[in-house]
Amino acid sequence: LVKDDVYSSIHIQELELHVRDTKRGQEEITREIPNVSEEALHDLDERGIVRIGAHVKPGDILVGKITPKGETELSPEEKLLTAIFGEKAKDVKDSSLKVPPGMEGVVIDVKIFSRVEDQVVEKDRGERIGDIRRLEGEEKIRVNEVRDAELFDLLEGETVGLALKNGTVEEAIPAGTKLTREILDGLKMTQIDLKTFRVENKKLNEKLRSIIDAANDEKAKLEEKAEERIDRVLQPDELPPGVIQLVKVYMAEKRKVSVGDKMAGRHGNKGIVARIVPEEDMPFLPDGRPVDIVLNPLGVPSRMNVGQILETHLGWAARLLGFYAKTPVFQGANEREIGLLLKLAAVTWVRNALQLTTEAVAISDAEIKIILRDLHPDDAPDRVELLADASINDLSNRGVSAETRDVFNRVREFISNAARELAEREIEETNSQVAFHSAAADDEEYTTGERSRYKSAMSSIERRRENDPATILTSNELPSLSAALGKKSDIDVDAAAMELMRIAGISAGGKLRLRDGRTGETFANPVTVGEVYMLKLSHLVDDKIHARSIGPYSLVTQQPLAGKAQFGGQRFGEMEVWALEAYGAAHTLQEILTVKSDDVNGRSKVYEAIVKGQNLPEPGTPESFNVLVQELKALGIQVSMGANEIPGRYASNGTSDSNGNGSEG
Repeated sequence: LVKDDVYSSIHIQELELHVRDTKRGQEEITREIPNVSEEALHDLDERGIVRIGAHVKPGDILVGKITPKGETELSPEEKLLTAIFGEKAKDVKDSSLKVPPGMEGVVIDVKIFSRVEDQVVEKDRGERIGDIRRLEGEEKIRVNEVRDAELFDLLEGETVGLALKNGTVEEAIPAGTKLTREILDGLKMTQIDLKTFRVENKKLNEKLRSIIDAANDEKAKLEEKAEERIDRVLQPDELPPGVIQLVKVYMAEKRKVSVGDKMAGRHGNKGIVARIVPEEDMPFLPDGRPVDIVLNPLGVPSRMNVGQILETHLGWAARLLGFYAKTPVFQGANEREIGLLLKLAAVTWVRNALQLTTEAVAISDAEIKIILRDLHPDDAPDRVELLADASINDLSNRGVSAETRDVFNRVREFISNAARELAEREIEETNSQVAFHSAAADDEEYTTGERSRYKSAMSSIERRRENDPATILTSNELPSLSAALGKKSDIDVDAAAMELMRIAGISAGGKLRLRDGRTGETFANPVTVGEVYMLKLSHLVDDKIHARSIGPYSLVTQQPLAGKAQFGGQRFGEMEVWALEAYGAAHTLQEILTVKSDDVNGRSKVYEAIVKGQNLPEPGTPESFNVLVQELKALGIQVSMGANEIPGRYASNGTSDSNGNGSEG
């Protein structure tokens, strides 16, 4: 699925840059950005806007923009520069639009909107108007080509009445000329005055006139549409208050399916991709084909969405029998119908699995419709149907159509031929064993004891060879296939089909014995295999993956902000705290609750200790405790920490104040 780009998708991101008129001066789009190397600007044009087609990665500049800083104290380096060059260093800061983290792709379009007229906007508008005119010209050429093709078809073999050159009274084609295909191929209709053009056939002239008028109307519409679009380009753009210019950059990025992407089927069976392995490591079918996708069976019992299993069976049957299935809600295929289609599909699959030479059973779409109609007549009362209720023998019941009975006869014929072929294979195998044992019994290289053992084994094999095909199949515990070699009326087609399926390694419920692609060993249990519709959802791991070292903090609680957009931290909630408590991971927990969260002094000390290579200091008080204290104060409860006495009008140790009011310390 990865190799064939089955789940690859193209995502277009829109990034915006606003140019504002600030108190300190107007911002400006430019290529001249302070303290930025020329290498970082190599994809920007002379205006400072990224070129279309540029491959960009996180941190690359898309639109260069500078913002005035206002009067600030110069640093010693800037003072030195001013002293050397005799001019004040430009007081601007870099506020360019850059590619955000985790985004990579190709720039596919840039749009510039502006309140004020300037060179950048004028150039952009000129380019856009040029594109509109070019498209208009191409559309007109296309209309002319269609018109000329229709005219030439009508004009072939006709005689010219009047054909003047465009804009003159000179004849382009002499009157009375018979128009052959050679003349028409060398003719350019744009050089002929179509208003006056006519042939001698008057009825045909009306048709020609209607084609020419229709083409002219179409071209007039194209001109009108182009003028409207040009007017829109020339109108000043509507921008939010305070914004002078707006630049929109569109980036396209191709994403292959990767571990962590969310996928879903049609039954609420959503999940994320856990592993992607090479094709040769995937589990494979008995015929050697690897499966594309493996779903966890634990997703079925708890959610009880059995529809996904029925879809798997129906998809497999549809693929093998070559039909399309539609299952509307409340009118979809029931279990019995799916079970029957599954058995018919298994009969066709058995031929390839056992490499039989007998002709396969081909069933057309129309025949499948008739079979299902015969099985499930509209007037039959609804009842619970099961996969196990399905029987191929139902196709021979009374009341079924001739087409259904014909399908049954073809299946019965296939099973008889398959049984005969399997018996013949068994006989061939027996003959080869007899030949081998006979040669070994006469071989002087073996000891007398070994040769006698080969002779005794050969006699038992020869006795088996004397059996007829039916007896051979019966001895192999295939009684129904054995009966298939007899009278047609004696054949239990469903039971014989089940025996064929068992030999081929497929169960009645459509399960197969898969092998592990890594070891080649068969899995312990049979696996449901089929075809399902899976889609990739727009919850991709590239948009969600996120890591934070240090970042912004909430003003009140001083805890890290949440979410990828805010470059936030991961919440370590109450239940996660219990998990660490259960493990007794006290130091880890203390670190998470203090210096990694809201111990303001502690986290700066930890940062300093890491930089200096020292041991980490003891954590301090989390800010959330101070917030709690303030909230208690708001409720009228005074809380003090680490003091024996509460300051203020309360005395300690149960003494009274001057007013005789006592209190506990």
